[in-house]
Formats: sequence, C-alpha cells, structure tokens
Amino acid sequence: MLLIINIGNSNLHFGIFNSNSDLKCNCSWNINTIPHKSIDEYVFIFRDIYRKYDIFSKFRIQNIIIGSVVPSLTNIIKQSLYEIHKIVPIIVDRKTASPIKHYSHQLGTDLYANAIAAYTLYKSKNYSFFLVVDFGTALSFTCIDKCGNLQGVIIAPGVNSSLKALIENTSLLSNIELKKPPSILGYYTERCIQSGIIYGYLSMVEGLINRVNQELKTNCFVITTGGYSHIYTPLTKKIHIIDKFHTMKGLKMLFHWNY
Repeated sequence: MLLIINIGNSNLHFGIFNSNSDLKCNCSWNINTIPHKSIDEYVFIFRDIYRKYDIFSKFRIQNIIIGSVVPSLTNIIKQSLYEIHKIVPIIVDRKTASPIKHYSHQLGTDLYANAIAAYTLYKSKNYSFFLVVDFGTALSFTCIDKCGNLQGVIIAPGVNSSLKALIENTSLLSNIELKKPPSILGYYTERCIQSGIIYGYLSMVEGLINRVNQELKTNCFVITTGGYSHIYTPLTKKIHIIDKFHTMKGLKMLFHWNY
C-alpha cells in the first residue's frame, strides 16, 4: 500500500492507495495543520488516528510519499512518519520529473500535482485545455494544455479564509455555517453572509473561468477539488467534474513516474 500525505496550510490530507496504478483511495482522513508541534507530538496524533481507523491491521504500508506547501512542517512530518513506519518518506515537489512542462520557480506542489492529474486523466478528451479549480486554503485555478504545458495559475483568497476574516472583524457576528442559503437576498445576517460567500465566490469562479476561456479562445475542461468543491460544483454548469482526491492522484502519479 502507498500512504500519501498532502501538507497544506490549513490541513494535512492523508490517503491510502494501492501500490499499483489503481487510483481508488482505500482510506482517507484530514487533520488540522499545527505548525508548532514537535515530532513526538505528531507521532502521538498519528498513532491515535491509526488506532481509530485500525490502519495497521487493515493496510500494509510499503511506501510513503509527501507533497508539501509548508516547508517548516515537511521534515517534522517526515520524521514522525518514519518513527511510526520505519519507512523513509519520499518528498516530491515541482522539480520532481513528470510529463508536465513548466518554468515556474514558485509553483506549489499541490498545483503541480493538480496539473499532472488533469493532464494524465483527461488528455484524451476533446479539449485543448484543462482547468483545475481547487477550493483549498487559497482558491486556485491551474491551467494546462493537452500537450502537458502549464499555461498559468490564478490564486485568490480561500472561501474559509474570507469567511473567518469577516467574522473576526465584525463584533456582532458569530460562527456561520457555510451552506447554500434559500435565496440570494436575505433578511437575517447569517443568510446574508451565506449568500455573499456562496454566490459571491460562485460568481468569481464562473467569471474567472469565462475570462480564461476568452483568453485561450476556447472552452476549458474544468475539474474541481478541495474542501468546499462539493458546495459550489452543483450550483454551476461551468464545471465538468468534481474529484476530491484529484491532488492526491497527482502525487501518486509522481511517485509512479519516479520510483
């Protein structure tokens, strides 16, 4: 089995996949990213989760791969997992070889993985370009063509980041559940904010997809992933497919191409 860890700014995403080319995720879980914990503290957290999901009895982990956008945590997580599995995790990033051609010195590993998965999974479709919309800590758009050339990236503030900033800077607001309101116009503060966050971000996503299509002079095949993709995808016809494991699949492909 292959254990994949995607270290993000808000969450650590774990997935257990078969070691072959199968892209089905057998088990997955997330925990909050905590930047100031020690190796021993993470070992304790990971062991507790393993007991909860009965990982050791269900799965035989043979390889571990890590993709990270939090450099200060990468080695801590690597050492924590080594303490548990006695397997040296493999770190992949934008410099790890793949069919993707890019010239960026700042491309995040998650965006690189998104491009890889889009190119590999959908290049046979009758589209010249693919656009991955990732509803993560940041809202990102990664565009790649069917020849494997990265066309560029758009990054905007993430949905949850904007909602938290609004709540923290407004004294009369409490926690707001992020869900589709019954109408666009609302009377109560919670519904008014839900409308702004849901339909405001939806309008931005649709607007940016339209602008990318206009710039490329064709329509992109659009894939969504990330924690809030399930909320927004049903509300628009601009998105063709949703895949919550899209980034993980890209990391898995990197592993198979290189190891």
